[in-house]
Amino acid sequence: MRFGPGKHLKGLTLMNGIVKPEQFDYFHELIITQELTRCGARGYGDGLLGGNVIGLPPVLNFGSDELKAKVVPDVLNGKKFICLAISEAHAGSDVSGLQTTAVKTEDGKFWIVNGTKKWITNGTFADYFTVGCKTDDGFTVMLIERGPGVETKQIKTSYSTTAGTAYITFDDVKVPVGNTLGPEGGGIFVILSNFNHERWVMCCASARSQRLIVEETLKWISQRKAFGKPLSSQAVIRNKVAGMISRAEASPTWLENVTYQMCNMSYKVQANKLAGQIAFLKSFSTQCGQDIARDAVQVFGGRGITQSGMGRFIEHYHRTITFDSLLGGAEDVLADLGVRQALRVMPKDTRM
Repeated sequence: MRFGPGKHLKGLTLMNGIVKPEQFDYFHELIITQELTRCGARGYGDGLLGGNVIGLPPVLNFGSDELKAKVVPDVLNGKKFICLAISEAHAGSDVSGLQTTAVKTEDGKFWIVNGTKKWITNGTFADYFTVGCKTDDGFTVMLIERGPGVETKQIKTSYSTTAGTAYITFDDVKVPVGNTLGPEGGGIFVILSNFNHERWVMCCASARSQRLIVEETLKWISQRKAFGKPLSSQAVIRNKVAGMISRAEASPTWLENVTYQMCNMSYKVQANKLAGQIAFLKSFSTQCGQDIARDAVQVFGGRGITQSGMGRFIEHYHRTITFDSLLGGAEDVLADLGVRQALRVMPKDTRM
């Protein structure tokens, strides 16, 4: 269900039969994502196959029937793991700057892939890699299976080791042409379509994380005393918390609006109509999250930088919130994407 609505749910029993596969929509997925988030352990969702959430949809939506028959059942059954491998050391948000190459063999039956990928979620233990490559006709996405020429190395970050973040090397990896996802040279559409869902999932998680921090802050100011009075009696504290609540309420409202539109658009229409809106929402959400994290630490004081006790959620969120602002595209890059999408649909003649 974390892969969103689709044919892959056909014949399955969802939520103990409460929801039929054909009824499952993005609001159901939103709830699932937020329930995984509310525990406050930010590596938890990624450890529970976050790489699958962003790595399998391109196979589901653009893979051949033969490829899906081979890959999808094992991934859904948890026998095989998959991840999305786009970012590189010198190209993250700038997808057009990717340097990993794929060249066809003389008989046209295989791709030969060379290059590296970096910061790949679940890459250390993935069996399949959904990879973006430069090809003669542009940019192409393909599925690469772990095997000869594929090496992975875990990257240590301040985020969470459960995410299995990896540096991946492809050295003359032989990939069947049948593993191509979407048209050759048309990989940008495949990736942009996938980015919409990936960024939307991040918005779902961000909105719920902010609510958790606000809840913990309200608990804290209700019982903590300073100068003989509860913190909640201090106007400066209430003003700070007012800003936190306002930000935490703004993101879910915008998110639910976008989610409603997603429920009433095809995957292709979403890619065309909502890329800018989702980019704006993701940028806005993570900016709000960073502001909330900063204010929460100020309210909690020393406990806000302590990894145990009542401030543990605050410390963890403040330490890792910058990952939200980078994953799926940096805030400034996404904001610019939103503006360019808006300009694209503007009338050509703008004379007053």
